[in-house]
Amino acid sequence: MDLLGSLSSENEGPQIPQCSRKGCRADAAWQVLWNNPKIHDAERRKVWLACDEHRGWLESFLQARLFWRSTEPLDAVR
Repeated sequence: MDLLGSLSSENEGPQIPQCSRKGCRADAAWQVLWNNPKIHDAERRKVWLACDEHRGWLESFLQARLFWRSTEPLDAVR
């Protein structure tokens, strides 16, 4: 029995990227780019995925903390 192989197949993510908002399973259409300047280099970008409904909420959350950098269509990186 291959324990590591069986674990990795159980933890595979969705085939279609999903929104990062807690509890949302909608298909993502946007990538919200951010970083925490206290712990990340200025060039570093972390990505949250967003559906149309939650794009504004995620941007506002990050803007309030001065973490938001930009929002781009998800197709821009495919």
